[in-house]
Amino acid sequence: MSLVNALDRIAELEALLAPTPAPTVTATTAQPTTFATALTNATTSGSPLASTASVAGAGTGATPAGQAALAAAQAEVGVAEQPPGSNDSPRIAQYRQATAGNPGPGAWCAYFVSWASRQAGAPLGDYGQGFGRVDDVWSWAQGAGRTTQTPAPGDLVVWDEHIGIVESVQADGSITTVEGNSSDQVARRTYGPDHGGAVGFVRIG
Repeated sequence: MSLVNALDRIAELEALLAPTPAPTVTATTAQPTTFATALTNATTSGSPLASTASVAGAGTGATPAGQAALAAAQAEVGVAEQPPGSNDSPRIAQYRQATAGNPGPGAWCAYFVSWASRQAGAPLGDYGQGFGRVDDVWSWAQGAGRTTQTPAPGDLVVWDEHIGIVESVQADGSITTVEGNSSDQVARRTYGPDHGGAVGFVRIG
């Protein structure tokens, strides 16, 4: 074999034995751009994501879950403590079961709305745990973007240390509510346009 042929053969063998270069991966911005665009569109186009994010200022009317919670609450009007002043009865004990930890007797207005919301399939809390304290309902709602100053039927109405469910809103801004632990029972109440000094409202669902 001549020197030239030998060199040609060596070159062929080196080419065969050389490691195959890894496929070239070209970075693309299409995916992030598409996602960013979708996210921008979602927050401005009225998609489900936008609806959840903007519910705090929506004030556009009752949600289906709010209507269902209201219906559950309306069916309980007249349920009373037994004995009066005890914060308890067999039915009130069932309201408390909608709150994690199955608490004992105590002020039960927040237990009542937690129960009504759970009946509607929209339990309160990040984990559906329900609440026994009004302050906890309001804090959670603020963090979840569910507060509003414009009531609609089915919204929770929050006062300092008391809570109920809005049943109707009149043209002058007055509201009728259904509240647990109101004079020791589930009762309807009506408030003027100042809503009885309510802190605000919580949209369910």
